[in-house]
Amino acid sequence: MEAFKGQLDRARRGEPEALSVLYRQLLPGVFGSIAARVPDRATAEDLTSEVFVKMVEGISRLRASDEAGVAAWILQIARVTVAGYYRQRERQPAFVSLEPRFWEEEAPGANQLIYARNPDLDPAQRVEARDEWEAVVKAINTLTEEQRLVLVGRLILGYDVSTVARMLGKNANAVKALQFRALQSLQRVLGNQRAPEHALPISTSQKEDVP
Repeated sequence: MEAFKGQLDRARRGEPEALSVLYRQLLPGVFGSIAARVPDRATAEDLTSEVFVKMVEGISRLRASDEAGVAAWILQIARVTVAGYYRQRERQPAFVSLEPRFWEEEAPGANQLIYARNPDLDPAQRVEARDEWEAVVKAINTLTEEQRLVLVGRLILGYDVSTVARMLGKNANAVKALQFRALQSLQRVLGNQRAPEHALPISTSQKEDVP
C-alpha cells in the first residue's frame, strides 16, 4: 500500500516512470472495458490511448489515495470516453460482442494475461488457451455491467475482493455474490464446461466466496 501511494504521488508530480507504471498496471482492464463497447479493435485502441491522455492530464487533481480508487477513477474515464465517442456519432452505443480480433497476439489484454501467467506454455497450448479465452470473452457479453466490472477487477486487474469492493463502492459480500453469479452465468453460457484454467485465475466452483 505504501509503495503504491509513493508511486501515485510521483505520478501526480508528472514523473514519466511512475505514469508508465500506472499505465502498464491499468492497461488490460481499460482496454478490455472499452473493447466490449465499441465496434472494432482500432477504435478500442484509439479510445484507450485517449483515456490515458486524460489520466495524465487529470491525475494531479485526483483525490483517491489507493489502488482501488485509482482504478475506479480510470474506469469512469473510460466509460465517459466511450459515451463521448457515441455522442459524436449521434447514436446510442450498440451492444457489440467481443470478436477474436480484439485479442490478437499483439493486442493488450487476454493474450498478455495468458502468457504472463503461463510463460512455459508451448505454442499449441498457447493457441488452445487463447481459443478458450475467446469463448469466455464472448460469454462475458451476456453479463450485467456490475458483473463485468467485478470480473475486470478480479480476473484482469487481479485485485482481491476488498479492493474491488472499494473500487465499486460496495461491500465485500456484494462483490462475492456478483462474482459468483457472474461465473455461474459464464459456466451456463459455455455449456457447463469447466472454466478455462489458463485463461481464468478463479474457478467457477469457488462457492466458498459467497456469504
